[in-house]
Amino acid sequence: MSGAMEIRPALARDAPAISALALSVAHFFTLDRKGRGAEEFLQTLRPEAVALRLATPSFTNWVGWGPGNTLAGVVVVRDGTHLFHLFVAESFQGRGWARQLWQHALFHIATGPAPDVTVNATLRARGFYERLGFVATGPAVETRGVAFVPMRRPGDASGSALWQTT
Repeated sequence: MSGAMEIRPALARDAPAISALALSVAHFFTLDRKGRGAEEFLQTLRPEAVALRLATPSFTNWVGWGPGNTLAGVVVVRDGTHLFHLFVAESFQGRGWARQLWQHALFHIATGPAPDVTVNATLRARGFYERLGFVATGPAVETRGVAFVPMRRPGDASGSALWQTT
C-alpha cells in the first residue's frame, strides 16, 4: 500500500470533483471506450446526479483525498448493504487506495455483525472484488452500455465489524 488518504464524508461541494473522477474512469466500465450507448448511465455520474445522491439518506458517500488535495477516490454505499460506487482516479490505482476506501466504508456501515454486501463489479475490477471475498452470483451482464458481474460478499455473523480482507 502506498500512503494513506484522508477519508471523510462527502459534502455537496464535492459533487463536481466526484463527477469528474467518475467520468474520468468511465472507459473502464463502458462497453464502448468513448461511452457510446452508455449515455443514460453516464448521466447518473454528472454533478447534478451526484449532488442528488449526496442529499439522499439511503446513500452514504465518502471521499478520499491524496497528496496535493487531489480527489483520489470515492466510495458510495446504498442502504448499508450495496457497494454502489467505488472509483479511484487512474493515477492512484494499484496502490491499495480502493481497499482503504472499502475498509473505511465497511467499518462505518457495520456497527454489529457485518452484513452481506453486494456489488455490480466491472469486468476489470472483478479480481479485486474476489480478493476482498466477493463471489459472483450470476453471469456478466451488459445493459445500458455498461458491463458488470453481480457479486456478493457474505457477512460476518461473529459480530466483527471489519472482517478479514486478503
